Amino acid sequence: MKTHLSAKELKEYKEKLINLKEEVMGKIREISEDTLMKSQKDISGDMSGYGLHIADVASDNYERDFSLGLVSDERKVLLEIEEALKRIEAKEYGVCQMCEKVIAAIRLKSIPYVKYCKKCQEKMEKENKL
Repeated sequence: MKTHLSAKELKEYKEKLINLKEEVMGKIREISEDTLMKSQKDISGDMSGYGLHIADVASDNYERDFSLGLVSDERKVLLEIEEALKRIEAKEYGVCQMCEKVIAAIRLKSIPYVKYCKKCQEKMEKENKL
């Protein structure tokens, strides 16, 4: 089903998605630089020649794993944004990919990369498909 949105509205959503994409990419870079590019010693702040305590290592590993999870989540959002931009180009943006009904404008404004209308989203979540 083709979009119901005007060319002007599509352009506005495209700009919003591009800005959001840049913001997400910035977050990914920041997390990567803060976490993934540092050694265990740098992360712990231990500048002495002494070995690290096992509890400190475990805590640092937990923080690193948590940060990796954040990067993974941000990458999923980035993929959703890319898909939304493709839907704009295909003039299919703003249409639920499940029921092919119009996605409410308020929903698109709050989550511009959304693929499903609220009803279908809730149905999928209830069925644990997402």
